[in-house]
Amino acid sequence: MRYISRLPLDSPLPWPRRVAIMGSTGSIGVNTLRVLDAWAGRLGPYPAKKAGEFIVTALAGGRNIALLAAQAERWRPPVLALRDADGECGVSALKQMLPPGYRPEILVGQAGFAAIAARDDVDVIVSAQVGAAGLRATVAAAEAGKVICLANKESLVLAGPLIRSICARTGAVILPVDSEHNALFQCMTGRAPEEIRSLVLTASGGPFRGKTREELRSVRPEHALRHPNWSMGAKITIDSATLMNKGLEIIEACYLYDMPVDRITAAVHPQSIVHSLVELKDGAVMAQLATPDMRLPIAACLSWPFMLENAGIAPLDLLKCGPLTFEAPDTEAFPCLDLARRALAGGKTTELNAANEVAVERFLKNDIRFLDIPALVHTILETGEGTPPSLAENPGQSRAALEDILSRDARTRKQAAAWRA
Repeated sequence: MRYISRLPLDSPLPWPRRVAIMGSTGSIGVNTLRVLDAWAGRLGPYPAKKAGEFIVTALAGGRNIALLAAQAERWRPPVLALRDADGECGVSALKQMLPPGYRPEILVGQAGFAAIAARDDVDVIVSAQVGAAGLRATVAAAEAGKVICLANKESLVLAGPLIRSICARTGAVILPVDSEHNALFQCMTGRAPEEIRSLVLTASGGPFRGKTREELRSVRPEHALRHPNWSMGAKITIDSATLMNKGLEIIEACYLYDMPVDRITAAVHPQSIVHSLVELKDGAVMAQLATPDMRLPIAACLSWPFMLENAGIAPLDLLKCGPLTFEAPDTEAFPCLDLARRALAGGKTTELNAANEVAVERFLKNDIRFLDIPALVHTILETGEGTPPSLAENPGQSRAALEDILSRDARTRKQAAAWRA
């Protein structure tokens, strides 16, 4: 195991920490602001002046400009960004919702998000955009040497080797926000790579655990959006239902920890109490257990390497949570796990992700059926050749590699949009 970036335990970020949130109106962004709100005005348990204090420097949202305006009114960052320049979700509409006397700079689109990620007045980037749309800002933050609290797993699925090479050159730091990867991070930090034998990512099984392929034929979007344990956005909830989310997380773990895919497995754990496990070479297994609440890994990343006061999350009571059970995933009914492994082996993780994003979008619009999601992805993976990992020894190579990845992403999306069952 060789972690994707440096971990400056001896020289952590000073306080106060200046934070920019990419995707502030999504589930992770909203929970990040809940954590910061719980900490607002507190002094942390450390001797440094202003310990535990955070300054929100920038907020970047999508089309929910009413929520973005409310967040901006609460935190008053000097910079905002949104997806669209014009229309009912554009700059003019947002300006009308902002309070009198507050006139932040407003940037637009992926270029605007990337500009925020590279600003000198930002220390920490929370990369929480959904899907491949978050890649450009994540790469910009890495090029600028920032601390990146990474919730956008697609950045690593598309460009894991590229981001590793950038971090090695710029000193950027990646901290994993995904609950499973944050659990692995906590279990492995401080251990020598040779002590780690294997990693186990847990999965709730989603709303269809135990269902057969025949039973899945009649699934509709409203059924798939009923996750039993987690409150998440629509895309990741559908990915959880298909188990594609776990497939993407296996790829993410490979790139985060430089771990061969055959040493990373998934176990279905319906209670979502054990978030991941690490098997050590002596046969012992380390596990991280916690209440299923995304504020915990968010808080851990924002305050790392320190641990601040509880951000309002109920502590886990093992005497009340009931039995903890584990089972093997059903890859016949849910083939997306195997599709993800195949894509990693074949150098087609960009194609995997693009095809899946389009398939999920089409399913949510009732354009295709639930079982068509893995069928569409399988068809895309069967076409074309794989691509070697992209690396970058300088910013110019980084830009070229990024554009190549995004070009392949766009081509694959067109193929996926044209697919018919």
